[in-house]
Amino acid sequence: MYVNIGINSEARGSAYIELGGTKVICTVQGPREVTRREEFSLKGQLLCEFKYAPFSRPIRQPHLPTNEDKEIGRIIQLALEPAVILDKFPKARFDIFVIVLEDEGGALASSMTCCSMALVNAGIPMYDIVIGTSLLVVDDTFLVDPLSNESSRQWKSDTDNNGLLTIGYMPNINQLSACDQKGLFELTTLQKSISFAIEICKSVHPVIEKRLKNSVREILDEENATVST
Repeated sequence: MYVNIGINSEARGSAYIELGGTKVICTVQGPREVTRREEFSLKGQLLCEFKYAPFSRPIRQPHLPTNEDKEIGRIIQLALEPAVILDKFPKARFDIFVIVLEDEGGALASSMTCCSMALVNAGIPMYDIVIGTSLLVVDDTFLVDPLSNESSRQWKSDTDNNGLLTIGYMPNINQLSACDQKGLFELTTLQKSISFAIEICKSVHPVIEKRLKNSVREILDEENATVST
């Protein structure tokens, strides 16, 4: 896994992540005032726009968002909302833009992590970061971050305990923020799958946390250097 933040100076916050052959970039803009009456809320709002780049998959993707893009964007939005302290931003909205540059599997999970890092880079108050992971479940066998051809071939089977599971997890407060399931699972298998996925998220957390801390040090070093000169 490779992660980087602050890669887009024109955005309030930004992040980039590579997981295997999957590459995702995320930018955050806002807060901006919500002016439409029907959108008014005493809590702040998140709006996530997700898009596969036209060249990200073997079959060229359309330029306009597809129904799949909109569904994934909605899942990411729901995963991030519990992590952001939206009460501090009444009548305001943050816009999150996600582009998958290359997709070899796990784009949803990678996007959750990438967006969370971009929100931190934007300086937006959060209860915790969200780390995503995906599992291919075949009976009692779990495959972490499966490739696209592996997951699409397996989970479309109509047999029980055969599917794809993606979770968003907040490690510091030990809570799930999202759980997306494709395929059929018995309850015990689903519980085991979620527990296994949580352990994967916990193992990834130190990597993400270290990169975020390093980015803060880099910013402070730059500010100190500017003051010194």
